[in-house]
Amino acid sequence: MNPEVEIKILDERLHTWGLPNYQTALAAAIDLIACLDAPLEIAPQAPAVLVPTGFAMHMNSAELCAVILPRSGLGHKKGLVLGNSAGLIDADYTAQCFISVWNRNPAGSGESIVINPGERIAQMLFLPVVRPRFQVVSAFSASSERGEGGFGSTGVASKT
Repeated sequence: MNPEVEIKILDERLHTWGLPNYQTALAAAIDLIACLDAPLEIAPQAPAVLVPTGFAMHMNSAELCAVILPRSGLGHKKGLVLGNSAGLIDADYTAQCFISVWNRNPAGSGESIVINPGERIAQMLFLPVVRPRFQVVSAFSASSERGEGGFGSTGVASKT
């Protein structure tokens, strides 16, 4: 499945920095670039900040969505993660895409993160969407091994 997605370039610097693209032949997601006018310093535990990507897109299919995820190296090594954990972009959203970023480093650590214009800071993964029909029932048509066991009902493994 290789659907076509229309992309509108809103920041001409992307033509120099690089249009949204897969970095390797087997990459699952495209890297997103910070389209900033100046370096952005994010203090530890400061409120999340929206960073423009410089493009808008139109998926135009109920069978497709996009998810914005952090780049693993930036999250693990520097503490730069998404302010909303993951960002969901619906197929009918056609405004500029933004990245919500947050510095998860401890307050008072002095570990600010600087994002520079043109830096790759997140990634976008396109996913198929399944939209089930809901049927209201008074009892389920079949049982499961778990049954009505709730959160944590299968146990918690401990290391001894």
